[in-house]
Amino acid sequence: MPNTMPTLQRKPGTARKFVKVCSIVDQHERRPSRLIPILQAVQEEYRYLPPEVLTYVATALDVPPARVFGVATFYAHFALQPKGKYLIRICDGTACHVKDSLPILEALRRRLGLEGKRQTTPDLLFTLETVACLGACGLAPVVVVNDEVHGQMTPESAVKLIDDIVAKEAAP
Repeated sequence: MPNTMPTLQRKPGTARKFVKVCSIVDQHERRPSRLIPILQAVQEEYRYLPPEVLTYVATALDVPPARVFGVATFYAHFALQPKGKYLIRICDGTACHVKDSLPILEALRRRLGLEGKRQTTPDLLFTLETVACLGACGLAPVVVVNDEVHGQMTPESAVKLIDDIVAKEAAP
């Protein structure tokens, strides 16, 4: 099979930026039917789906960019904005809500300096999201940092989680 890696008419070195994306597309045999797993792998690599990468994927799969953007915007799992290294999810399902998850959210937003609709810190270290349910109702209220579940949280214990991460990141 000939190398059909699309070329980009941008500044020199741009193609190098997409070497990993090209590898992902190749692993899926450049099959448009594999678009969702391709986007999942790309998001795993970048922590979100940059618009220029979506356009590149469309070109590599020989599909209209609108199709790729349509899939990326349809599924809530995909993120079109950069996410932090640490993804913090706060459950606001019934059990967690009843056990005061909102004060935890407010404490974390204050600690991270997130105002308005902003979810990610400017240094891209943290992204804070609420979710409908994390499936850990017996541990309510629950906070998940990346894939680590923390149950029976309080505003103070949640802020301590952030402080511990900040200290770990600052350590040599």
